[in-house]
Amino acid sequence: MSTPTTRMTTYTEPEFSLKDFLASFMLIEFVKGMVLTGKYAFRSKITLEYPEEKTPLSPRFRGLHALRRYENGEERCIACKLCEAVCPAMAITIESEQRADGSRRTTRYDIDLNKCIFCGFCEESCPVDSIVETQILEYHGENRNDLYFTKDMLLAVGDQYEPQIAAAKSADAKYR
Repeated sequence: MSTPTTRMTTYTEPEFSLKDFLASFMLIEFVKGMVLTGKYAFRSKITLEYPEEKTPLSPRFRGLHALRRYENGEERCIACKLCEAVCPAMAITIESEQRADGSRRTTRYDIDLNKCIFCGFCEESCPVDSIVETQILEYHGENRNDLYFTKDMLLAVGDQYEPQIAAAKSADAKYR
């Protein structure tokens, strides 16, 4: 039968260093920090004051959704439901009906922004460029129902920001 061996660890006192003692006594680290702070204190600032100053946004920025219209005022959406099918968060709900002239249009187009992950798949899948994500990033809701956008609300956003949407689309056109 073998006997278990035990390991003994010995405690060693930390070595006294006069250099470390004097450095801590004279607050060398504190002085180095103050020198670094003083070096940057008088340089020009790179921080933006957000509400007054805004950084430029990319034409591909994905913000608030909008539905667009043609120049004659008719809505672009043809109710193909590709955006609803491709949405990974299942945030889009579309209902449609056939018109008398045989074309199909939406009767209901809802986006729940509480679910939306702003991936841009809905915009990419749309064959008629109807649903777009604008460059609007300053919106909020007081409760969950405020972030539930209906067809009329989306068309109103599209009507209000159509020049901005068209400019962003034309700036991005050469990359598509």
